[in-house]
Amino acid sequence: MSQHVHFISDLHLSQDRPQTTQRFVDYLESLDANVSDLYILGDLFDSWVGDDDPTPPNQLIKDTLKKLTDLGVHVHFLAGNRDFLVGQQFFDDTQVQCLEDEHIIDLFGTKTLLMHGDLLCTDDTEYQQFRQLTHNPAWQQAALAKPLAERLALAQHYRQQSHLNKQGKSSEIMDVNEATVLNTFDKHQTLRLIHGHTHRPKRHIHAVNGDDAERFVLAEWVDKGSVLDWTAEGYNTIELS
Repeated sequence: MSQHVHFISDLHLSQDRPQTTQRFVDYLESLDANVSDLYILGDLFDSWVGDDDPTPPNQLIKDTLKKLTDLGVHVHFLAGNRDFLVGQQFFDDTQVQCLEDEHIIDLFGTKTLLMHGDLLCTDDTEYQQFRQLTHNPAWQQAALAKPLAERLALAQHYRQQSHLNKQGKSSEIMDVNEATVLNTFDKHQTLRLIHGHTHRPKRHIHAVNGDDAERFVLAEWVDKGSVLDWTAEGYNTIELS
């Protein structure tokens, strides 16, 4: 039987999305030894204000992930723009493996780059400046030192501000920049990229130094779940209703 590798992103789990939480828990509990690796490419949570936050569904998700890693499935997490404050305690509790912003894997013999995708959206200069600020270790340390109630209030404020900012931006600005994509392929010397963030699922082909490079954009989990399933024979998309 073929070995499977799964890729997901942009679940945005929160108290406000109980159906998505249940869908994700059901999905995790359905996995078995045929799935060797699960890669979560960012925005698993709609916000994460620190590993000490007990707000549902945080503990449920951690417990379910731990059950999965205990079964021997390798789960990998690459932070998104909503859950970049996920810390070491989360990884210790779940035995999920932490990945860097740009991570290379060997996917059945093909060098494959994994990203959340926000670093590719360089036309959105306002967001890139905010990202640079919030990924500064000193900023993160100061943020995590605040009382939990204050962190939760700030997260709510940032979510509201992000929603308002998006209303004033064109869809093109919030999508990837073609030159940045090509430079990223060239930088990592790879012809395959998998990412999320833009919520525009599609397989794109880019011409890179005379070769065809493929870029897979993962779907957001809104009315259904979506999993990019890969085996040695190729890939397909699994829809979870």
